[in-house]
Amino acid sequence: MTSQVSSPSEQADEAVVGEQRKPAGTKDVRRLDRVIIRFAGDSGDGMQLTGDRFTSETATFGNDLSTLPNFPAEIRAPAGTLPGVSSFQLHFADHDILTPGDAPNVLVAMNPAALKANLGDVPRGAEIIVNTDEFTKRAMQKVGYDASPLEDGSLDGYSLHPVPLTTLTVEALKEFDLTRKEAERSKNMFALGLLSWMYHRPTEGTEKFLKSKFAKKPDIAAANIAAFRAGWNFGETTEDFAVSYEIAPATTAFPVGTYRNISGNLALSYGLIAASRQADLPLYLGSYPITPASDILHELSRHKNFGVRTFQAEDEIAGIGAALGAAFGGSLAVTTTSGPGVALKSETIGLAVSLELPLLVIDIQRGGPSTGLPTKTEQADLLQAMFGRNGEAPVPIVAPRTPADCFDAALEAARIALTYRTPVMLLSDGYLANGSEPWRIPELDELPDLTVQFAQGPNHTLDDGSEVFWPYKRDPQTLARPWAIPGTPGLEHRIGGIEKEDGTGNISYAPANHDFMVRTRQAKIDGIEVPDLEVDDPHEAKTLVLGWGSTYGPITAAVRRLRAAGESIAQAHLRHLNPFPRNLGAVLGRYEKVVIPEMNLGQLATLIRARYLVDAHSYNQVNGMPFKAEQLAKALKEAIDA
Repeated sequence: MTSQVSSPSEQADEAVVGEQRKPAGTKDVRRLDRVIIRFAGDSGDGMQLTGDRFTSETATFGNDLSTLPNFPAEIRAPAGTLPGVSSFQLHFADHDILTPGDAPNVLVAMNPAALKANLGDVPRGAEIIVNTDEFTKRAMQKVGYDASPLEDGSLDGYSLHPVPLTTLTVEALKEFDLTRKEAERSKNMFALGLLSWMYHRPTEGTEKFLKSKFAKKPDIAAANIAAFRAGWNFGETTEDFAVSYEIAPATTAFPVGTYRNISGNLALSYGLIAASRQADLPLYLGSYPITPASDILHELSRHKNFGVRTFQAEDEIAGIGAALGAAFGGSLAVTTTSGPGVALKSETIGLAVSLELPLLVIDIQRGGPSTGLPTKTEQADLLQAMFGRNGEAPVPIVAPRTPADCFDAALEAARIALTYRTPVMLLSDGYLANGSEPWRIPELDELPDLTVQFAQGPNHTLDDGSEVFWPYKRDPQTLARPWAIPGTPGLEHRIGGIEKEDGTGNISYAPANHDFMVRTRQAKIDGIEVPDLEVDDPHEAKTLVLGWGSTYGPITAAVRRLRAAGESIAQAHLRHLNPFPRNLGAVLGRYEKVVIPEMNLGQLATLIRARYLVDAHSYNQVNGMPFKAEQLAKALKEAIDA
């Protein structure tokens, strides 16, 4: 889905209720500048699909948006239990926003478990839509309700809308030749239709999607469309919903261009394809499925027409081994994984460091250690990326900041790998991978030139005057060695994990040579050209908040709130974590206090303290969820006042 928007503006990430109007003969329509909706139910209730469809229509309408899918690790957790609750939160607005929102204004709870699991996040006065059909005595007892929360007064502080979603859906589909169980499966579409009416969302795209999704089952497609329309009509006719809401398109939030909604994993996939086209190299992905990285493998496998080859290996080690072989053969080589897979790939990453071949290692971080929290987000692989190999094996590290930024981060990682002949670690995470936001589709002339020059002939003259090819004779600017395609006449050379002699690439155990090669490989990484760190500091603050990766949205939203309240605070965000920007030390030295929020126990703070001898203060969270803006704003205010 794409939409056109116009010029940029900056607005605080705050909600303002606008005017209320009532056209003749219709219900009240209230204008808002933003809203946060959370769909919640069992894993099998289709909450992710419901949220995704609402998001797609919102993107088509032209709102800015940010999403937070949240689901169990189990394929099908026990129905009606708290561990089995799946949710999808969407924040959309008529202005620039940065996060999925701290607390939902609307909660759609499909059963008692969904209500209980999410009620703690819902502020008083918010709207709660519950599927009353599921509030049976047995279902409520399963999650610890002794009495019905719909009747005991515990929800009196909320705007409660009890709706028999299941019954209404079955009634709407009685003309179809479906069993009751089959009809009940469409209740998520009824809920989607109701919310689409409440917030004036377009409907054509969802109906087209359902026809396509169930093209081989036209009766099921028709039933889902009927349920969707019934939900919309219910909102229009029932007296329980006296008000609907309008959130205008974000026409002033972004530069002019063509936009589409995109998730982090999809943006990474498109970025990798763009990088291969800009480098004029075939793209090769050697991978093993792992949450939350598998969608990259799924997406790239659809693009053979762009010269993409995907290999689903039998394990993590085989996946990266095949990718490294493809790099040796002249491809833009990629392997995708999460933290546990990086552990298994570490020996081959070290081999790539020794061979000095370009290889992109994409780590979509998740909660650990070990299997940990497969479907929850975390930022705890930074030190693993920096040091998780035997010997001195330095690797550049790049981290995207938003789902859409994953596209640019993929291009940047490819630039470094191809220019400096090195494996590169790209650290995304589950929050970015599964979350989505509008992305401006770039023009072709905006993409970097990544063209590679392969070795074509001899590059060294011996004392006797004969010309030979030295595989480790380096470019004096980048220290990159030549990239020779196997089979090129006269360019035969030895590869392997045993230490190489400088220049010739012959096996060498000489102590002085090993010392030289270790220092040279480190110097190559240290010499990588990366942009200086940009600092947002309009008022010469004394406190700097420094972040990396997916903390960008919550940090920026928190900084906006503090500045709106009259506080002075500076902000900077790192994309390059190895090497650090050359001006980072000077930036840190300008501030009395440096605060580093991370979804780990202080890994960037550890590196900053060690490298720059700065008493950086950590603010940490490792609960599998992203920071909330209000939470960060409070912590940063305490740091300012300390």
